[in-house]
Amino acid sequence: MQNGNTKNGGDYVYLALRDAPYLKDEAAKWFHEKWGVPEEAYAECIEEYLSGKTEYGWYLCLYKGVIAGGLGIIENDFHDRKDLAPNVCAVYTEEAHRGKGVAGRLLGVAVEDMRSKNISPLYLVTDHTGFYERYGWEFFCAVQCDGEDTPSRMYIHR
Repeated sequence: MQNGNTKNGGDYVYLALRDAPYLKDEAAKWFHEKWGVPEEAYAECIEEYLSGKTEYGWYLCLYKGVIAGGLGIIENDFHDRKDLAPNVCAVYTEEAHRGKGVAGRLLGVAVEDMRSKNISPLYLVTDHTGFYERYGWEFFCAVQCDGEDTPSRMYIHR
């Protein structure tokens, strides 16, 4: 995030993983446990971000030092519209922290960080309706995700 600062929200701390690289292994494991994508895939994407090979970031919300939520930004989130990039991916909030604005704040932190690097718009694939609109996302189109029978919703944040 800008100037290496974290964002504080009471007991919640929002940060870009570059501001806490010591959490990289824990973050890769946490994302793997939530989404089932191989831990090595997360570790590789996180390392590319930490090493500066990409500006597409990884963001965490910590509650009293423990990961309460997170998301990443990658080139493509396993869908057929390769022209719609980059994509927010792996948005997750631990059940105990849902309904407290964690995901919305993480989305805001990521959008702000990407804008500071002149990376806009961002895209996001989801089957949720109504949630992302609260945070400035708009339905953009349907996309076909790898291995899925029915199309998913693609959102854009401009």
